[in-house]
Amino acid sequence: MIVETGHYALVLAFALSLVQGIVPLWGALSNDRSLMAVGAPAALAQFAFVGLSYAALTYAYVVSDFSLINVIENSHSLKPLIYKISGVWGNHEGSMLLWVLTLALFGALVALRARHMPDDLAATVLAVQAWVSAAFLLFILLTSNPFARAVMAPMEGRDLNPILQDPGLAIHPPLLYLGYVGLSITFSFAAAALINGRIDAQWARWVRPWTLIAWMFLTVGIAMGSYWAYYTLGWGGFWFWDPVENASLMPWLAATALLHSALVMEKRDALKVWTIFLAILAFSLSLLGAFLVRSGVLTSVHSFASDPQRGVFILMILVFFIGGSLALFALRAQALKPGGLFAPVSREGALVLNNLLLTISCATVLVGTLYPLALEALTEEKISVGPPFFNLTTGLVFLPLFVIMPFGQMLAWKRGDLLGAAQRLTFAFGIALVAGVLFAVIHGEPALAVACAGLAIFAIVGAFVDVFGRITSAGLSPSVLWRRTIGLPLSAWGTTLAHAGLGVSLLGIAATGWGVERVMAMRAGDVSELGPFTVQLQGVHQRPGPNYSETVAMMTVSSGGVVLGTMNPSRKFYSARTMTTTDAGLMTINLGQVHIVVPEQSPDGSIDVRMYWKPYVALIWLGALVMFIGGGISLTDRRLRIGVARRAQPKATGASPQPAE
Repeated sequence: MIVETGHYALVLAFALSLVQGIVPLWGALSNDRSLMAVGAPAALAQFAFVGLSYAALTYAYVVSDFSLINVIENSHSLKPLIYKISGVWGNHEGSMLLWVLTLALFGALVALRARHMPDDLAATVLAVQAWVSAAFLLFILLTSNPFARAVMAPMEGRDLNPILQDPGLAIHPPLLYLGYVGLSITFSFAAAALINGRIDAQWARWVRPWTLIAWMFLTVGIAMGSYWAYYTLGWGGFWFWDPVENASLMPWLAATALLHSALVMEKRDALKVWTIFLAILAFSLSLLGAFLVRSGVLTSVHSFASDPQRGVFILMILVFFIGGSLALFALRAQALKPGGLFAPVSREGALVLNNLLLTISCATVLVGTLYPLALEALTEEKISVGPPFFNLTTGLVFLPLFVIMPFGQMLAWKRGDLLGAAQRLTFAFGIALVAGVLFAVIHGEPALAVACAGLAIFAIVGAFVDVFGRITSAGLSPSVLWRRTIGLPLSAWGTTLAHAGLGVSLLGIAATGWGVERVMAMRAGDVSELGPFTVQLQGVHQRPGPNYSETVAMMTVSSGGVVLGTMNPSRKFYSARTMTTTDAGLMTINLGQVHIVVPEQSPDGSIDVRMYWKPYVALIWLGALVMFIGGGISLTDRRLRIGVARRAQPKATGASPQPAE
């Protein structure tokens, strides 16, 4: 009965999405407030029904209801509870249900804040969001029903893919979807602005918090996925330029550009056309990612499905929303008037250059990802575009951003003083130079790693120069300094932390050039040198798990004769799937990590061991966490918080008064 309730709730949610997509939009176009008012309760009800459906599927997994095909193919009665819950989204059907749940969640959040927005804008945003939800709800109901019953219920399920039975899976997809799917709201705002003709600085003020929320979760979601791949797949890397990894990176690049472009639009009423385009582009890239993951056009460890029929359906959704929004954009773009003027050397100019580099990086990743697919479709020739291409092309475009970031913070709006900004950044440059020399002395080559590490230090220190300059001054008492510190806008601290976090991640990436790798066969008692450490294999033993058997190697790590700790890398065999996975051993030492993988055990009793020492590698993911915190601090700023903007009249025109610096 619970399963049928979940299925029925999906049908009701689809019906509500049609009501939400038609009635408020009709009201906005006819200026009928009673019809516009239908949008908010419909969005809340739709979220409730999708949530009920998702809860029903989760219940089926928790109680191991093997009458459902989805549970049979992706669960097992002996599987730990955490993987029963995370297994709900570890498959195509369940992940699509999580997708529409996230769509409905953001629609409900907008509905809760609708009273702070003009009635026509809120109604149109909710209507557009409803049409996106309706498309994916229809996709689930017609092609990907998670509640399909089996003809005969087996005694046991086939278990979840062992690679996905990891705590990281319980964290990574929900975070990623909050960002990936959250960009649908920026798309809805852009489409609503084009439909209503309301494209001004006040619109940018409304859309920025939603963009920031999506960007925050996309940032930490990508980082969590990177860390999951780092310790689960066993190859010791944090980014492989897998097509599906690229599919999440491209929306992040577009969303980052959108954040900065919307800031210029809000402050100077400029870049209107570009900001609307980026809002459409960011979610369009998310839809493209959904198509790549579920269409079967590529092979990836991250892929959920390989059904061409489902791929065609998603392709139709992609064409409809991207094509429709771009057609509407083309019709409206001509009517947009240019906003405020600014000099090339100004904060606006730096943000425009930032946008240019980010979009070029995004385009480079897009071309590198789709070119092999296009070439195969046209010529049947198969090629692969791998890390060397992406590292070179994106590195050349992306690294200059770390120089621009500190300068952009130092420049004034409208017209800046480049020489003055350079003088104020002298301290940051000096610290970066000293750090680069120290890195070269301690770690030596490669020179690129030293240069990138020095650039990262410049970005980190430079991020704080602006706020310190606004706080400190000669002769000020501690009490005055404290008042200045707490009086500084929270968005300034948030921006500083976000920029510094990006520099922290770059430092971790640069340090991978100083890593050490060892691959060898070891027996009990054997010792190997790994960078500054000594690794000894103490022994190998078998250990049973709830739904697997495990071969565990016990290894000690020491330095200077002092044992620092014990590691237990293992190899697990899942009988239900007849699959084997590796579970890497990790030990964090001074922000670096010893990473050990035991891929195989030989008949003679020796084991093949792959060992890595990666100095400062933890900074890659720590930097992402700092960026997330910076975004959260910015959201708490009353000038940026959702709902601060004054309620405008439905037909108000012109730019709103600009907020104070």
